[in-house]
Amino acid sequence: MTKVFIDGRVGTTGLRIYERLQERKDLELISLPEEERKNPEARKAALNSSDIAFLCLPDEAAKEAAGFWGGSTAIIDTSTAHRTDDAWTYGFPELKGQKDRIAKAKLIANPGCHASGFIALVAPLVQEGLISKDAALSCFSITGYSGGGKSMIADYKSEGRDSLLDTPKIYGLNQNHKHLPEMKKYCGLENSPIFSPIVSDFYSGMCVSVPLFKKNLKGSAEDIKKLYKAYYTGKLVRYEDCPEKGVFGGMLSGRDDMIVTVSGNEERILLISCFDNLGKGASGAAIQNMNILLGIDETTGLVI
Repeated sequence: MTKVFIDGRVGTTGLRIYERLQERKDLELISLPEEERKNPEARKAALNSSDIAFLCLPDEAAKEAAGFWGGSTAIIDTSTAHRTDDAWTYGFPELKGQKDRIAKAKLIANPGCHASGFIALVAPLVQEGLISKDAALSCFSITGYSGGGKSMIADYKSEGRDSLLDTPKIYGLNQNHKHLPEMKKYCGLENSPIFSPIVSDFYSGMCVSVPLFKKNLKGSAEDIKKLYKAYYTGKLVRYEDCPEKGVFGGMLSGRDDMIVTVSGNEERILLISCFDNLGKGASGAAIQNMNILLGIDETTGLVI
């Protein structure tokens, strides 16, 4: 039986992974007593006694935990700490050739939520030459407040909360959002996009949009649709025509899959991805990567 350790089990992502995995009969979860949860030696022992370890920690703590690694355990890090580190394999299996790399990896960096939506839309277009590597892109992404972790969830759920929380908030205004380096790297772009992330008053769900002018595209909207249909043939990311009722942030809340779609007109094209920031944007992606490591159906234990 595969032994699994979750370092950081009490955080939003760690707790969700734990809740899902404890139902599985093919896994044995290694748990630390509450008094040992932050003990470096206890964490090190638990990590190296497991077959697969999830790091659900702040960046600095994730780097510390990675330093405990003895070489045999496979690690899936859900933090930002190692996403652009060449020693780590990026955990977005839908990228061309990436699933095979993940299956052989010992160190896997789980993608960021906003980054997952952007990369799903842009990477295939750069790879196939529909947009150039030096393209100047912009990206808008709306997410539920669970993406901000325990403190943000508490703010939104508190009695007598600030009335401004009833309205959407644009953040990352300094254009230094932590997901930008992976968005640039794994799309093969020479420039980071102008990025406007938005958090709003719903628990979970996410929609990412990337606008394109036809003049900056080597092809048409139909070419993009055809590419997405051919590129995404797996079970977790797929192309669908844009819904007539419009696109809602919580469309895929509670699920682990992702929809990519194309809207707009002949001159101004809008690329959109919809998914759950806690699903394909976090814990669902981490479990998908674990399933790939185990050589089993990658959707095992997921909701699609």
